[in-house]
Amino acid sequence: MFSPRRLSVLPAAAALLLAVAGCGTEPGGVVDDAKPSAPATAPATSDTGGAGEGLGLTEALTQLETARESRSGYEREKFRHWTDADGDGCDTRREVLLAEAVQAPDQGEGCALTGGSWHSAYDQETVTDAARLDIDHMVPLAEAWDSGASTWDAERREAFANDLDADYALIAVTAATNRSKGDQDPAEWLPPSTDAHCSYAADWIATKLRWSLTADPAERSALEDLAADCPDTRLSYTPAP
Repeated sequence: MFSPRRLSVLPAAAALLLAVAGCGTEPGGVVDDAKPSAPATAPATSDTGGAGEGLGLTEALTQLETARESRSGYEREKFRHWTDADGDGCDTRREVLLAEAVQAPDQGEGCALTGGSWHSAYDQETVTDAARLDIDHMVPLAEAWDSGASTWDAERREAFANDLDADYALIAVTAATNRSKGDQDPAEWLPPSTDAHCSYAADWIATKLRWSLTADPAERSALEDLAADCPDTRLSYTPAP
């Protein structure tokens, strides 16, 4: 199950009881969503249900536009990330680590984190060393570029890359699973833990809808299959400013 701060995915039978728990360069040089060599959010504007109700995956997919993708012109540097938007000394990576910790780490000078523990939803591992974690962009930067972000200005790309306002957009996971994912979409990669598939599909769809990104035909087909396998999974999203 995803981190307790995540409320975007709720089984219908337990909607009021569960809070469901989401790239970057880690200490030691781990790069999150580079191509491998091989949630608490307000309801969507279209969601008229109460807290915890939201949209079923099949219904949410009707709002997701299908389009071909293009990687032309992509450079990772066009998405400035791991910024300290609120000036509190903790960049986006550390903000996610603090928010998703199962056991809170000690916070030192310069927002250095020691101790603590985290649950990596992709592989169901418990991690007690923050250096072993990547912060994964639920929709990788390259995938975002392919599906609409190529038309954005630098400010909007930075906002996407550091989206702390939607808890499903970023997730702390083991570096091994994040490297395995790379910049692949759900037609190409799913978390090794099948227990995470429904939540992953919902968070992926919610992120794409939040940022008005598109899905290519193969990606959409994979999401439709996941939606059929996850009839009780629901999501909420808020369109990005």
